[in-house]
Amino acid sequence: MELRKIFDTVPNEFDKYRPRYCPQLFDKIINFCSIKQGKAVLELGPGTGQATEPILKTNCDYNAIELGKNFYNVMKAKYSLYPNFNIVNDDFITYDFGLKKFDLIYSGATIQWIDEEIAFPKTFNLLNPGGTLAMFLTKSDYKTPNPSLYAQIQKVYDKYHKPSIPYTRGSFSYTNAPLYGYENFETHEFHSTRILTSGEYVGLCSTHCDHITIPEPYKTEFFNGLKDTVEKHDNKIVFYDTHVLYLAKKPL
Repeated sequence: MELRKIFDTVPNEFDKYRPRYCPQLFDKIINFCSIKQGKAVLELGPGTGQATEPILKTNCDYNAIELGKNFYNVMKAKYSLYPNFNIVNDDFITYDFGLKKFDLIYSGATIQWIDEEIAFPKTFNLLNPGGTLAMFLTKSDYKTPNPSLYAQIQKVYDKYHKPSIPYTRGSFSYTNAPLYGYENFETHEFHSTRILTSGEYVGLCSTHCDHITIPEPYKTEFFNGLKDTVEKHDNKIVFYDTHVLYLAKKPL
Protein backbone atom coordinates (compact mmCIF):
# COMPACT_ATOMS: atom_id res chain seq x y z
CA MET A 1 0.00 0.00 0.00
CA GLU A 2 1.21 3.52 -0.80
CA LEU A 3 2.06 5.55 2.28
CA ARG A 4 -0.31 8.33 1.21
CA LYS A 5 -3.18 5.83 1.46
CA ILE A 6 -2.28 4.40 4.87
CA PHE A 7 -3.70 7.33 6.86
CA ASP A 8 -7.19 6.29 5.75
CA THR A 9 -6.88 3.06 7.77
CA VAL A 10 -7.13 5.00 11.07
CA PRO A 11 -9.90 7.58 10.46
CA ASN A 12 -11.15 7.76 14.05
CA GLU A 13 -7.69 8.27 15.53
CA PHE A 14 -6.81 10.74 12.79
CA ASP A 15 -9.89 12.81 13.51
CA LYS A 16 -9.32 12.79 17.28
CA TYR A 17 -5.59 13.31 17.60
CA ARG A 18 -4.33 15.21 14.57
CA PRO A 19 -3.58 18.84 15.50
CA ARG A 20 -5.60 21.69 14.05
CA TYR A 21 -4.13 24.83 12.53
CA CYS A 22 -4.22 28.20 14.28
CA PRO A 23 -6.98 30.71 13.42
CA GLN A 24 -4.44 33.33 12.30
CA LEU A 25 -3.39 31.08 9.42
CA PHE A 26 -6.92 30.88 8.06
CA ASP A 27 -7.44 34.61 8.57
CA LYS A 28 -4.38 35.20 6.41
CA ILE A 29 -5.61 32.92 3.62
CA ILE A 30 -9.15 34.28 3.63
CA ASN A 31 -8.02 37.91 3.57
CA PHE A 32 -5.25 37.29 1.02
CA CYS A 33 -7.69 35.67 -1.39
CA SER A 34 -10.85 37.60 -0.46
CA ILE A 35 -12.65 34.29 0.02
CA LYS A 36 -16.41 34.78 0.35
CA GLN A 37 -19.68 33.74 -1.23
CA GLY A 38 -19.26 33.33 -4.98
CA LYS A 39 -15.58 32.32 -4.80
CA ALA A 40 -14.73 28.75 -5.84
CA VAL A 41 -12.37 26.85 -3.53
CA LEU A 42 -10.77 23.41 -3.76
CA GLU A 43 -9.23 21.63 -0.78
CA LEU A 44 -6.79 18.83 -1.61
CA GLY A 45 -7.02 15.80 0.65
CA PRO A 46 -8.94 17.22 3.60
CA GLY A 47 -8.55 14.05 5.68
CA THR A 48 -11.20 14.37 8.39
CA GLY A 49 -11.48 18.15 8.14
CA GLN A 50 -8.55 19.56 10.13
CA ALA A 51 -8.45 22.56 7.77
CA THR A 52 -11.98 22.61 6.39
CA GLU A 53 -14.42 24.47 8.62
CA PRO A 54 -12.88 27.98 8.62
CA ILE A 55 -12.95 28.05 4.80
CA LEU A 56 -16.34 26.38 4.53
CA LYS A 57 -17.87 28.98 6.86
CA THR A 58 -17.01 31.82 4.46
CA ASN A 59 -19.97 30.56 2.35
CA CYS A 60 -17.66 30.07 -0.61
CA ASP A 61 -18.30 27.40 -3.22
CA TYR A 62 -16.32 24.78 -1.27
CA ASN A 63 -15.07 21.68 -3.09
CA ALA A 64 -12.78 18.91 -1.86
CA ILE A 65 -11.17 15.83 -3.34
CA GLU A 66 -10.28 13.07 -0.90
CA LEU A 67 -8.41 9.89 -1.80
CA GLY A 68 -9.44 7.84 1.25
CA LYS A 69 -12.91 6.25 1.36
CA ASN A 70 -13.04 6.33 5.17
CA PHE A 71 -11.94 9.97 5.28
CA TYR A 72 -14.52 10.79 2.62
CA ASN A 73 -17.26 9.22 4.75
CA VAL A 74 -16.17 11.21 7.83
CA MET A 75 -16.21 14.43 5.82
CA LYS A 76 -19.71 13.68 4.47
CA ALA A 77 -20.99 12.97 7.98
CA LYS A 78 -19.52 16.21 9.34
CA TYR A 79 -20.28 18.73 6.65
CA SER A 80 -22.98 17.50 4.27
CA LEU A 81 -25.57 19.80 5.88
CA TYR A 82 -23.66 22.85 4.62
CA PRO A 83 -25.30 23.85 1.32
CA ASN A 84 -21.95 25.01 -0.11
CA PHE A 85 -20.14 21.71 0.67
CA ASN A 86 -19.08 19.44 -2.21
CA ILE A 87 -16.65 16.52 -2.07
CA VAL A 88 -15.55 13.68 -4.36
CA ASN A 89 -13.81 10.47 -3.37
CA ASP A 90 -11.04 10.23 -5.96
CA ASP A 91 -7.34 10.74 -6.68
CA PHE A 92 -6.32 14.32 -7.48
CA ILE A 93 -3.53 13.01 -9.70
CA THR A 94 -5.92 11.36 -12.16
CA TYR A 95 -9.28 13.09 -11.55
CA ASP A 96 -10.78 15.09 -14.41
CA PHE A 97 -12.28 18.36 -13.12
CA GLY A 98 -13.74 19.17 -16.51
CA LEU A 99 -14.22 22.91 -17.04
CA LYS A 100 -14.27 23.70 -13.29
CA LYS A 101 -11.88 26.46 -12.20
CA PHE A 102 -11.05 27.76 -8.74
CA ASP A 103 -10.10 31.03 -7.08
CA LEU A 104 -8.26 29.21 -4.28
CA ILE A 105 -6.71 25.76 -4.11
CA TYR A 106 -5.35 24.83 -0.70
CA SER A 107 -3.65 21.94 1.01
CA GLY A 108 -2.96 21.17 4.65
CA ALA A 109 0.08 18.83 4.43
CA THR A 110 -1.40 16.88 1.52
CA ILE A 111 0.13 18.27 -1.67
CA GLN A 112 3.58 17.16 -0.48
CA TRP A 113 2.54 13.56 -1.23
CA ILE A 114 2.27 14.34 -4.94
CA ASP A 115 5.33 14.79 -7.14
CA GLU A 116 5.72 18.49 -7.88
CA GLU A 117 5.91 17.80 -11.62
CA ILE A 118 2.24 16.80 -11.31
CA ALA A 119 1.03 18.93 -8.39
CA PHE A 120 2.14 22.37 -9.51
CA PRO A 121 1.11 22.23 -13.19
CA LYS A 122 -2.28 20.70 -12.38
CA THR A 123 -3.13 23.21 -9.64
CA PHE A 124 -1.90 26.03 -11.90
CA ASN A 125 -4.19 24.94 -14.73
CA LEU A 126 -7.17 24.58 -12.36
CA LEU A 127 -6.85 28.13 -11.00
CA ASN A 128 -8.53 31.16 -12.46
CA PRO A 129 -6.13 33.96 -13.49
CA GLY A 130 -5.10 35.72 -10.29
CA GLY A 131 -6.07 32.66 -8.24
CA THR A 132 -4.12 31.51 -5.20
CA LEU A 133 -2.38 28.29 -4.24
CA ALA A 134 -2.13 28.03 -0.43
CA MET A 135 -0.03 25.22 1.09
CA PHE A 136 0.62 24.74 4.77
CA LEU A 137 1.93 22.25 7.30
CA THR A 138 2.89 22.06 10.95
CA LYS A 139 6.47 21.56 12.11
CA SER A 140 6.47 20.28 15.69
CA ASP A 141 9.36 20.57 18.12
CA TYR A 142 9.20 18.53 21.31
CA LYS A 143 12.96 18.37 21.86
CA THR A 144 13.40 21.98 22.97
CA PRO A 145 10.72 22.02 25.71
CA ASN A 146 11.40 18.43 26.92
CA PRO A 147 15.12 17.63 26.45
CA SER A 148 15.27 14.79 29.00
CA LEU A 149 11.99 13.27 27.85
CA TYR A 150 13.07 13.59 24.23
CA ALA A 151 16.23 11.60 24.94
CA GLN A 152 14.24 8.81 26.57
CA ILE A 153 11.75 8.71 23.71
CA GLN A 154 14.60 8.32 21.20
CA LYS A 155 15.67 5.18 23.04
CA VAL A 156 12.20 3.71 22.46
CA TYR A 157 12.46 4.63 18.77
CA ASP A 158 15.89 3.07 18.47
CA LYS A 159 14.65 -0.19 19.96
CA TYR A 160 11.19 -0.66 18.47
CA HIS A 161 10.59 1.70 15.55
CA LYS A 162 10.93 -0.76 12.67
CA PRO A 163 8.33 0.18 10.02
CA SER A 164 7.67 -2.35 7.27
CA ILE A 165 7.43 0.45 4.68
CA PRO A 166 10.20 3.09 4.70
CA TYR A 167 9.05 6.70 4.92
CA THR A 168 9.35 8.41 1.53
CA ARG A 169 7.42 11.42 0.28
CA GLY A 170 8.36 11.74 -3.38
CA SER A 171 9.88 14.72 -5.15
CA PHE A 172 8.17 17.80 -3.79
CA SER A 173 9.47 21.14 -2.55
CA TYR A 174 7.02 23.84 -1.49
CA THR A 175 9.40 26.62 -2.49
CA ASN A 176 9.59 25.41 -6.10
CA ALA A 177 6.17 26.81 -6.99
CA PRO A 178 7.69 29.78 -8.92
CA LEU A 179 9.44 27.31 -11.23
CA TYR A 180 6.02 26.28 -12.54
CA GLY A 181 4.66 29.73 -13.36
CA TYR A 182 3.47 30.91 -9.95
CA GLU A 183 4.37 34.43 -8.81
CA ASN A 184 4.24 36.58 -5.65
CA PHE A 185 5.46 33.64 -3.57
CA GLU A 186 5.22 34.30 0.19
CA THR A 187 6.04 32.38 3.35
CA HIS A 188 4.40 33.04 6.72
CA GLU A 189 4.84 31.38 10.10
CA PHE A 190 2.45 31.15 13.04
CA HIS A 191 3.26 29.66 16.43
CA SER A 192 1.32 27.75 19.06
CA THR A 193 1.92 25.32 21.94
CA ARG A 194 0.31 22.00 22.75
CA ILE A 195 0.51 19.96 25.95
CA LEU A 196 -0.43 16.29 25.57
CA THR A 197 -0.90 13.48 28.07
CA SER A 198 0.75 10.12 27.47
CA GLY A 199 -2.47 8.74 26.00
CA GLU A 200 -2.89 11.71 23.68
CA TYR A 201 0.72 11.48 22.57
CA VAL A 202 0.40 7.79 21.76
CA GLY A 203 -2.86 8.53 19.93
CA LEU A 204 -1.09 11.16 17.83
CA CYS A 205 1.80 8.79 17.06
CA SER A 206 -0.68 6.13 15.98
CA THR A 207 -1.65 8.38 13.04
CA HIS A 208 1.86 8.67 11.58
CA CYS A 209 2.13 6.62 8.40
CA ASP A 210 5.42 4.91 9.24
CA HIS A 211 4.18 4.12 12.77
CA ILE A 212 1.04 2.45 11.43
CA THR A 213 3.19 0.03 9.43
CA ILE A 214 5.30 -1.21 12.36
CA PRO A 215 4.74 -5.00 12.56
CA GLU A 216 4.18 -6.97 15.73
CA PRO A 217 5.69 -7.64 18.19
CA TYR A 218 7.46 -4.30 17.80
CA LYS A 219 4.29 -2.22 17.43
CA THR A 220 2.83 -3.02 20.85
CA GLU A 221 6.20 -2.60 22.54
CA PHE A 222 6.75 0.69 20.73
CA PHE A 223 3.51 2.31 21.79
CA ASN A 224 3.70 0.91 25.32
CA GLY A 225 7.23 2.27 25.58
CA LEU A 226 6.15 5.75 24.47
CA LYS A 227 3.25 5.78 26.92
CA ASP A 228 5.35 4.62 29.87
CA THR A 229 8.08 7.13 29.10
CA VAL A 230 5.74 10.12 29.04
CA GLU A 231 3.92 8.92 32.16
CA LYS A 232 7.22 8.94 34.04
CA HIS A 233 7.72 12.61 33.09
CA ASP A 234 4.64 14.01 34.87
CA ASN A 235 2.40 12.48 32.20
CA LYS A 236 2.80 15.40 29.83
CA ILE A 237 4.74 16.30 26.74
CA VAL A 238 4.97 19.84 25.34
CA PHE A 239 5.03 20.65 21.62
CA TYR A 240 6.15 23.93 20.12
CA ASP A 241 4.29 24.09 16.80
CA THR A 242 5.25 26.23 13.84
CA HIS A 243 2.48 26.45 11.24
CA VAL A 244 4.17 27.30 7.95
CA LEU A 245 2.03 28.84 5.21
CA TYR A 246 3.14 29.20 1.58
CA LEU A 247 1.13 31.44 -0.74
CA ALA A 248 1.53 31.83 -4.50
CA LYS A 249 -0.52 33.49 -7.25
CA LYS A 250 -1.34 32.49 -10.79
CA PRO A 251 -0.63 35.57 -12.94
CA LEU A 252 -3.58 37.58 -14.22
